[in-house]
Amino acid sequence: MKNKLMMLGYSSHAKVIADAAMAAGYEKVCFLSNLEVDDPLCLGKHSEFKKYIDEYDFFVSNPSPNVRAARTQMLIEGGADIVSVIHPSAVIGSNVKIGKGTFLAAGSIVIYGATIGDGVIINTAATVDHDCSVGAYSHVSVGAHLAGHVKIGKNCFIGAGSTVKNTISIIDGARVGAGAVVVKNIDLPGTYIGVPAKLMEK
Repeated sequence: MKNKLMMLGYSSHAKVIADAAMAAGYEKVCFLSNLEVDDPLCLGKHSEFKKYIDEYDFFVSNPSPNVRAARTQMLIEGGADIVSVIHPSAVIGSNVKIGKGTFLAAGSIVIYGATIGDGVIINTAATVDHDCSVGAYSHVSVGAHLAGHVKIGKNCFIGAGSTVKNTISIIDGARVGAGAVVVKNIDLPGTYIGVPAKLMEK
């Protein structure tokens, strides 16, 4: 771990991650953004990342799973050191595996035997119970709860305050709406809402 972190992406979400990184021990957090940003901590465009490889660790903060994946791959190919950002108040149990470029927000809980893939977001006060797996670049939103042995695919979105019953599996790319309660496996793509959660009609 270096003492400086460079984040690709500049947004309110990125600032939350930056705050967590500072709380976790980084002395300085800066940004690269393709947007025009009036902030002295924004040091250039994404394509300029190689200038900072020797001095900074890197993290991709964009909320889009596809963008996170593409920019993470760009950093890997360019030789950057990609780190996970874990807020000091996050609780991590034993035998937990956490991939690169993952964010565990304040008050999040990941307990025994869980596996968290690369580029995952476990947001504020979300809980991931024992023996769960969360696929790469998925997002478990604020206050969402995964019971034991849940399997979340890649590029999924689990909405704020939702609950996923124990032993449930969710297909890659599925979206669960805020407050939904998932009591059956999700085997088809789409957005699921309600109690119990059902596929939203187009």
